[in-house]
Amino acid sequence: MPALTVAPQPAERSSSILQSAAQRSPDAPPLRVDGLRRSYGSLEAVRGISFEVRAGEIFGLLGPNGAGKTTTISMIATQLRPSGGSAHVYGHDVVRDVAAVRLAIGFAPQEIASYPHLTAAENVRFFGRMFGIRGDELQRRAVELLQLVELDYRGEDEVSTFSGGMKRRLNLAISLVHQPRLVLLDEPTVGVDPHSREHIFQIVRNLRDEGRAILYTTHYMEEAEALCDRIAIVDEGQIITMGHLNELLAEAGCAEVIELRGLPHSVDLGMLENAGCTGTTERYEGGVRILTQNAVRALPAITEVVGRYADTVSVHIAPLSLQTLFMRLTGKELRD
Repeated sequence: MPALTVAPQPAERSSSILQSAAQRSPDAPPLRVDGLRRSYGSLEAVRGISFEVRAGEIFGLLGPNGAGKTTTISMIATQLRPSGGSAHVYGHDVVRDVAAVRLAIGFAPQEIASYPHLTAAENVRFFGRMFGIRGDELQRRAVELLQLVELDYRGEDEVSTFSGGMKRRLNLAISLVHQPRLVLLDEPTVGVDPHSREHIFQIVRNLRDEGRAILYTTHYMEEAEALCDRIAIVDEGQIITMGHLNELLAEAGCAEVIELRGLPHSVDLGMLENAGCTGTTERYEGGVRILTQNAVRALPAITEVVGRYADTVSVHIAPLSLQTLFMRLTGKELRD
């Protein structure tokens, strides 16, 4: 059953509230989050998160499952009440101005938010009516949105017959029925087929190009790298670092990564530095990582130290990636 419930609104009242949500403060960003917290008893799932999402950008919350991403986006969507801090959508407080916030956002939750025994078109029209849309406009929106997500050919079929990827695309269509300017997408491609994933990517890019603000949570590195204009890396309920991808990689102070696998744990890594290795050396699960500005210059020192293990050691050189940066900052490997 859908997670987002919006009380039915007369069309005139919905239009008035939506206009107010977008114009309440001309200088207010689509989304501002300040010190947001959420506790479950003694467990603090979100610990003072702060960020802004601007118009015309995709802002990514990247982190492993359990990092606090879904809890954060659920508080912004008014599904959970914060334990502390605040969040404002176009100047509307998510606790005090629930109706205005819900009408101003489009929310596609991680779980499937549609009714399985209604058709795709019936689902879109049902949620449209919840937002006060009626008559010819409602029918037009249903047709347009099903075309947008490439489900128009299945519009009269029950959702229970859809694949996982098709249900995800319908989720997205439903979140856009009232033409929100801020769109919240929580892991929208989990479990989808490659075609659906690429189509969702293109829709999200188009929404950004139309000037909409998008908050996008994911634990897929390639999604964050390919889609997001700015990224916040989240772990254990906190933002560890935040910025444009190039900024985050530049702050790491290295350009290339050399990975050595199969090296005995007994090898003294200090020997690499003594031999003149130009980089930062660190162990991680499965091997040794050397972060350097120039891998070619570091290789002679590496060869001198590990040459005796040539039959067992594999060497891999690659540009610094978001995956490596995440592992450096958290000490964890982000897995699909």
